[in-house]
Amino acid sequence: QVQLVESGGGLVQAGGSLRLSCAASVASGTIFSINAMNWYRQAPGKRRELVAAITRSGSTNYADSVKGRFTASRDSAKNTVYLQMNSLKPEDTAVYYCNVVNILVGYWGQGTQVTVSS
Repeated sequence: QVQLVESGGGLVQAGGSLRLSCAASVASGTIFSINAMNWYRQAPGKRRELVAAITRSGSTNYADSVKGRFTASRDSAKNTVYLQMNSLKPEDTAVYYCNVVNILVGYWGQGTQVTVSS
C-alpha cells in the first residue's frame, strides 16, 4: 500500500506563490516502483486535470496553462515531490491532488485546497 499526503495549500492573492508538497509512505513489504509522480487539480464543477508530472529520471511535463509558472521537483530519498507555484491566478483555484501509479494501481492523496483571490 502507498499513502500520499499533500500539504502547503492555502489562500493567496493573485500574483503570489505557494509550494505544495506530497510525501509518499510505503507500507512494509510493498514494492514501490513508479514511473512518475503527478499533480492534478480539480476546480468546482470541472474535471480533474493533470497539472504536472515528474518522472523517476527527473523529467517534467506541464499543462499549457501552468507552463512557465509552476515547477515540479522531487526528493527521491524522501519519496517526496514538490510543486512550486508562482504568479498564481484566480483560475488556479482548485483542490490539488498528488497521484502515483504503482504496479498498475493508482493512489491519490486527500488533496489540498489552493485559493487565489483577485
